Amino acid sequence: MQTVLGAGGPIADELVNELHRHHTKDIRLVSRKPSRVNDTDELVAADLTDADATSRAVAGSDIAYLTVGLPLDSELWERKFPLMMRNVIDACAEHGTKLVFFDNTYMYPGTSTPQTESTAFAPGGRKGRVRGQIATTLLEAMRAGRVEALIGRAPEFYGPGRTKSYTNSLVFERIKTGKRPFVPVDAHAKRSLIWTPDASRALALLGNTPDAYGQTWHLPVDPDRKSYAQLIEIAGEVTGRKIGYTVLPMLAFRLGRRFVKPLDEMYELLVRYRDDNIFDSSTFAARFPDFPVTSYREGVGRILAG
Repeated sequence: MQTVLGAGGPIADELVNELHRHHTKDIRLVSRKPSRVNDTDELVAADLTDADATSRAVAGSDIAYLTVGLPLDSELWERKFPLMMRNVIDACAEHGTKLVFFDNTYMYPGTSTPQTESTAFAPGGRKGRVRGQIATTLLEAMRAGRVEALIGRAPEFYGPGRTKSYTNSLVFERIKTGKRPFVPVDAHAKRSLIWTPDASRALALLGNTPDAYGQTWHLPVDPDRKSYAQLIEIAGEVTGRKIGYTVLPMLAFRLGRRFVKPLDEMYELLVRYRDDNIFDSSTFAARFPDFPVTSYREGVGRILAG
């Protein structure tokens, strides 16, 4: 049995598809209101902030994938993420279940220095501190031998379907609807973006690779990093039209955050858009050289064709 904790999002759904295609048909989906991806999926309704419910959801699982997401709300993250992580670690320790944690990079410093699996945490805001806290909690449990686990860490998403990210919403979704795209802070800084189906396929592969446990992995990205200006140029080639863009400077966010909560929640992340963002996934590429990584050109084409 392989169990997805936090089922229902695009990462989790593609993970379930990948597990079903290549690893196992014995899959359990856990969320507050789970729904099947495959006809054979087992559904368990559970709130991961409830320790007993989490234990019941994990029971009988060989591997559990923690992919749960929350809205961008710092107070909500501070209340729920640490509790969820403790409950999941406790449940996996109780039932002898391996744990695969899908993580992000909010705890990393927002500088142009390349980010590797050994990059020290230096969060620049509340959400980054929460992500650093829960990753550290898991790493400490791993070092103590309480749980056999791995961390799969990803930079900002871009992708098809219901993929949620600033890049999708500000750039590609606006292009798809004929609107002028918005670029946060700087159009010429290099971006490291992960194609969401690649992230899910990589998680499934890591989870089913016994010697992958006990460490953090940067999930695979196309190393030919593009700036937003270059991505929009590719979009123009795909659509056959010239596409302009508007850069939203820090000042615009600084003023808007006073009145618009989503802008306030985004503000701590903006430093990541000011300089090149170099997320290094070479360790994964060296260990899994045959893993096909979606190029930015292919990804942009698939988004705009969808």
